[in-house]
Amino acid sequence: MLPPLSRLFGLLALLALASSGAARAADWVHWRGPAQNGHSLEKGLPADFDPALKDKGNVVWSAPFGGRSAPLVMGGRVYVVQGFGEGLSESERIVCLDEKSGKKLWEHVERIYHSDVVSSRLGWTPLTADPATGYVYVNTTAGNLVCLDKDGKEVWERQLTEEFGRFTGYGGRVSAPTFDSGLVIIGIINSSWGDLARGANRYYAFDAKNGNVVWIADTGPPKSTYQSNPVVAVIGGQRLLITGGGDGALHAFKVRTGELVWSYVFSGGAVNPSPIVDGNLVYCSHGEENPGGGVIGKVICVDASQIDPATKRPKSVWEYSKGQRFGLSSPALADGVLYVPEDSGELFAFDAKTGKLLWKYRYATEVRGAPLVADGKIYIFDVKGRLNIIKLNGRKAPDEDETFVYIFKESINGRPVQTETNGTPIAVNGRVYFTSRTDLFCLGETGSKPAAAKYPAPPAEAPSDGKVAGARLYPAEITLTPGGTYKFSVVYFDANGRELKAAPGAPVEWALPLPDKTPTGAQPPALIGKVAGSPTEGALELGPNPAQQGIVAFKVGALTARARVRVAPKLPARTDFDKAPDGSSPGGWINTNAKFAVKKLPDGNQVLSKVNDKAPPPLAKAIGYVTVPTASDYTIQADLMGSEVRGKLPDGGIVNSRYSLVLDGKPDAKLQKRTLRLTSWEARERINIGVPFDWQPGTWYTLKLAIELKPTAAVLRGKVWKKGEPEPEKWTIEFEDPHPNRDGAAGLYGYIPNVLDSGGKTEPGSELYFDNLSITPNNKGGK
Repeated sequence: MLPPLSRLFGLLALLALASSGAARAADWVHWRGPAQNGHSLEKGLPADFDPALKDKGNVVWSAPFGGRSAPLVMGGRVYVVQGFGEGLSESERIVCLDEKSGKKLWEHVERIYHSDVVSSRLGWTPLTADPATGYVYVNTTAGNLVCLDKDGKEVWERQLTEEFGRFTGYGGRVSAPTFDSGLVIIGIINSSWGDLARGANRYYAFDAKNGNVVWIADTGPPKSTYQSNPVVAVIGGQRLLITGGGDGALHAFKVRTGELVWSYVFSGGAVNPSPIVDGNLVYCSHGEENPGGGVIGKVICVDASQIDPATKRPKSVWEYSKGQRFGLSSPALADGVLYVPEDSGELFAFDAKTGKLLWKYRYATEVRGAPLVADGKIYIFDVKGRLNIIKLNGRKAPDEDETFVYIFKESINGRPVQTETNGTPIAVNGRVYFTSRTDLFCLGETGSKPAAAKYPAPPAEAPSDGKVAGARLYPAEITLTPGGTYKFSVVYFDANGRELKAAPGAPVEWALPLPDKTPTGAQPPALIGKVAGSPTEGALELGPNPAQQGIVAFKVGALTARARVRVAPKLPARTDFDKAPDGSSPGGWINTNAKFAVKKLPDGNQVLSKVNDKAPPPLAKAIGYVTVPTASDYTIQADLMGSEVRGKLPDGGIVNSRYSLVLDGKPDAKLQKRTLRLTSWEARERINIGVPFDWQPGTWYTLKLAIELKPTAAVLRGKVWKKGEPEPEKWTIEFEDPHPNRDGAAGLYGYIPNVLDSGGKTEPGSELYFDNLSITPNNKGGK
C-alpha cells in the first residue's frame, strides 16, 4: 500500500532538500568526490608510502579487501565492492569497515549469474549512498541493484536483468548508480517489453526508500556497452543528471522527471568516461572513432547554458582531437586545469577554459583508473600494479624525479606475477583510500590529525513558481500478478520536477488504452481489467488473465501521465502458445520481443521460436524471462526441437532460479558427442557440468529442471528424454551447489550461433522451437 499522498509529498520534499547541497565534508559518496570532479580539498596528504613500514610508512591501516573501483566513505565507515572466492564460492561482496581502524564490521554477498563478465572484472561499479539515511547502493555484475542499510541489512533489491532485460558484455562495462533527490538513478542497455522492447540505452530512476520505479528515460539504440557514471549539477537553475551513453552522446536529464534537456553526440562509439561539470561548462572524452571520420578520440567542453532551441544541443566551447584515445579513464578537474589520461598512460593537462594543452606526462603504458587530484599531487594507478603519486608543478609539466611510484607485487608458488590495478583513489578526512587487487589501504602522514575539508556550496536551483508543469504516475512501472487491486498515486510537479501539492480542478480521466506498437509493428492488446480514480490516486483492478502487459493512463485537463504494468503468471503456470497470435511474443515476458516469436509449423502446431536471423550477440543469444525474480523452489519443464543448418545445431534450454539446463548444439571436444549441460555463470565455470546426450535435429525432446532448496545448499536435478516416451525415473544430471541461488525467474534459453551476416546479406541460422511450457511449485511449496 502506498503512503498517503500528502505524506509522500512531504517525504520527497525532505529528500530533495537533503540532497540539494553538497555531501557532508566527512563523506565521499560519489566516486569522484563531493564536487564530482576527482578533486579533493584535503591537505597534508602523504607524497609516498611503504606498506612494509606500516604507520611509519604512512600506512594507517590496510585490510585484505581489494577491488577495481573507488572506496566510499560515509558516517565513519569505509565501503568497498569486490569479487572474491574461487570455484563454487566465487561471488561479489560489499564490505563495510571502520574508518579509523580498518576493522571489518560486516559483509554482504551477491552471487554472479546472467552475465558474460569474467571474474577479473567483478566489482567494477562504484558504490553510491545517501548520508541522510545511511543507505548504500550497489549495482552488481549479476544485475542486482541493492540497497543496504548501515548494518548491512538488505532494504530492497531490483533484478535489472530479469525485470528490465539488462544486457552486459564481456568487457565488464557496467554503469554505477547515482543517488540524488531521493532517487537512485542508473543507466543500462536493455530490451524489456512493449514499447521498451527495442534495444536501447535507458535510464531508470528508483525511489531510494523502497525501489519503486519513478521514471524511465530512453536515449536510443546503443553502439556497445558502456561505463560512464552520471554526475548531478545545477545549470541555469535546473537540477540535471549528466552522463555519457552507449549511443555515443553526452546527455542531460532533469533529475526528478527524466525529461531530456539536451544531448551532444560526439563519439562514433560508446562513451565510457564520466563527465565533469564546472559552472556552465561540461567536459567529457572518448576513445572511439569520431562522427564524420578523422582521427580517433576526443576531449570536449560544451556550454550547457547555451542550448540551440532547434537541435537541443549545447554550444561547443572547445575540443581536442589529435589521435589519442581518451576512452577508458575519466578526467579530473582542479584549479582551472583539466587532467585527462590517455589509454596508453600519458596524462594530458588542458587549460579548462580555453582547451590549450599545457603539458603531457608519460606515467604508464596502459590505464583504466581515474586520477585523484589532492594537496598539489595526482594519485593515479596504471593497470600493471603501479600507483603513481605525481607532484604537480603549477601549469608546468611535472618533474619525473619528483614522482613517487609504488609497484604492487604478488607471487604464486614463490614466483612473482604481475598484479592488475584499476581502481581510483579517494581523499577524505585527511586520509587517502584506495584498493589494490588484493587489499584496501588507508594512507596518512605520520602523526597527522585527520580533519575534514570544506567544499563550497553548489549553485542553487531557481525558486519554484508554484505552477503545475506536469504530472506522473507513481510507480511508473510495476509488475503484478493476476487478480487483485493496486493503487497509483498522481504526483504533480513544477518546471524543475519539484512536487506540488495542488491538483488541477479539471475533470479527471483514468483509462486502459492500447499500448504502443512493438518494434516489430505488432499491436498488443490493452490490459484486461478496470481502472478508476480521483485527481490524486487511481485503483487498478486486474482480471484473472495469467500473463499480460499494458498501460494505465491518466488525464486531467491538458496534463497526461501513464504507467507501465506487467502481469506475470502465478505458479503453477502452463502455456502451449496455441492462443497467441502468430508472430507475437508472449505477454508479460521480459526480453522476448525481436528475440522470440510465436510461429505455426507446417504440421499445424503453434510453438515459440527463437529468432534465427539476428547475428548480434544480444539478439542471437537470449533468455526470455517468464515469472517474477522472487520465484523459488519450483520445477520447470518444456519441449524443445532444433534444426541443423550448415552442419550446426543451436543451443537451447530452460532456466530455473538462475541455473540453466541446456542442450549444447556443438559436440564436446573430448567426448565428440553433443551434451546436456548444467550451468550457472556462463562466463566462468562456477558450475558447468556436462553429460553425453547426442540429441538429433528435427526431434522433439522434453527437458525438466528441478531445484530443491536446503538450509545451506541447493540440489539441482535435470533430465531429458524424447517427447512422447515415458519420463525416465532417473535424473540425467544432478549437482549440489553449496553456494546456491535461492530464487530467480523461470525462463527459456536460446542461442543461434550460426547466423551468417556478410556484406549486408543475412542468412538465417538453425531453427529452435519450444512448446508445452510448465512451471510448478515443488512439493515443499514453491512460489
